Amino acid sequence: VQLVESGGGLVQPGGSLRLSCAASGISLDYYAITWFRQAPGKEREGVSCITSSDGSTYYGDSVKGRFTISRDNAKNTVYLQMNSLKPEDTAVYYCAVVLGQWCRGTYYPAPREYDYWGQGTQVTVSS
Repeated sequence: VQLVESGGGLVQPGGSLRLSCAASGISLDYYAITWFRQAPGKEREGVSCITSSDGSTYYGDSVKGRFTISRDNAKNTVYLQMNSLKPEDTAVYYCAVVLGQWCRGTYYPAPREYDYWGQGTQVTVSS
């Protein structure tokens, strides 16, 4: 099983990036998929989550209205569209999947519950 994140990079404040999480070895059909991020010296934070079975989603308060999570079933890939980026969005972004769980509203599965994690992609927002 492999989760491969891509799409990170350096962007100016107010800019956009789209992260991808491509899965191989599993079908995402029965998983909840969460994007986490971790900045130096800070705790890991759940950014956004999507439930494959019904498309329900979770967004952290700090990204609501700016980030959008989506899934391409044919490509077995989850995306995180990040708009209006701020310096405080700078972090390593990871995708993780957990079988048979869901996320909705203010709930997403805790980090300890996840079955697989990607290697992470760096996002740096700076002028």
